[in-house]
Amino acid sequence: MTTTWDEVYRANVAALTALGAELTDEQLATTVPGTPAWTVHDVFAHLAGGPADAVTERMDGAPGPAWTARHVSERAGLPVAELTAEMKANQDAVGASTIDNPRPAIVWDIAVHHADLHEALGLGRLPEPLWRKVFDNVAPYKLGGAEVPDHVDDYELFRALFSRRSRQQMRAWGLALSPDQLDELGIFGPREDDQPVP
Repeated sequence: MTTTWDEVYRANVAALTALGAELTDEQLATTVPGTPAWTVHDVFAHLAGGPADAVTERMDGAPGPAWTARHVSERAGLPVAELTAEMKANQDAVGASTIDNPRPAIVWDIAVHHADLHEALGLGRLPEPLWRKVFDNVAPYKLGGAEVPDHVDDYELFRALFSRRSRQQMRAWGLALSPDQLDELGIFGPREDDQPVP
């Protein structure tokens, strides 16, 4: 049976809700290397605020930094339990928006940032059902016919395709790509800062 985007989104919301309930204040204040301007709490605020904005059509400036800065700052003082409750409150509308959408950015976003949190907190890899469909959807058009060495697994490619691995980290894989092709691999462009690898 094929997993739907709605199912992937809901599974991430459920897992984030469980994770958020266990985090200490110190963990919530941890900087997230994947998005170094944000703490763990800020990422939760974004994952609540982005969907809320989408549902209410409050999308001025999306998906740029001013848009994300607004909804993150609006939620700066809220406990994580309120942020995950907001995610859950909007998940029906988000799920409905993914029907017949081959590339729902809102589902990609939650999977990528959820993996950011796992890596920032040293929790290991995000469980495969929470990211696999995103990778399978993005890889064909981003990787094209590039030869990928056997030692580079799909999780690492998933992270690279969303600009979560540095140039140096990707060069070390031995991909048969020119420097320009390597820089074009990540959806958000190349990055220089090495990322934590679980």
